Amino acid sequence: MLGYKVPKKGIELDKARVDLISNLPVPSSVKQVRSFFGHAGFYRRFIKDFSKVARPLTNLLIKMLTFVIGESCVKAFRKLRSLLVSAFIMQPSDFSLPFEIMCDASDFAIRAVLGQTMNRIPHVIYCASGSLTGAQKNYSTTEKELLVFVFALDTFRPYLLC
Repeated sequence: MLGYKVPKKGIELDKARVDLISNLPVPSSVKQVRSFFGHAGFYRRFIKDFSKVARPLTNLLIKMLTFVIGESCVKAFRKLRSLLVSAFIMQPSDFSLPFEIMCDASDFAIRAVLGQTMNRIPHVIYCASGSLTGAQKNYSTTEKELLVFVFALDTFRPYLLC
């Protein structure tokens, strides 16, 4: 189903996508660290202690410090990379629980996650993303955030209406 496997335990990412994430190289520049955080940071809510694990990589983004990839940075990157692969398992929806929508907009793309909290643990139900058109790239930050919210409501409509 659209690049996902649907076994009994829940919905999982396809092996090809998992391989893509697990083969990411260790970032070697500030730009690569920011790019990695751009992808991984959106799912931080679903990774336990994300901030603690990411601290060595976050310290690389401090402008007054020299960019040096140390052993702690490599360990942190590898741990986050493995958590992204293992923790990101989608669950089937439970219509007796309320849904939560998490949205994010950048200068080039929008993404949204439909989730539910089950037993005090947040679970991903559905993910959606899209690229901004030429005109949409000129929107203000507020307009982009509203655009992604409308996109999420439209995409997740069948779930939200039960």
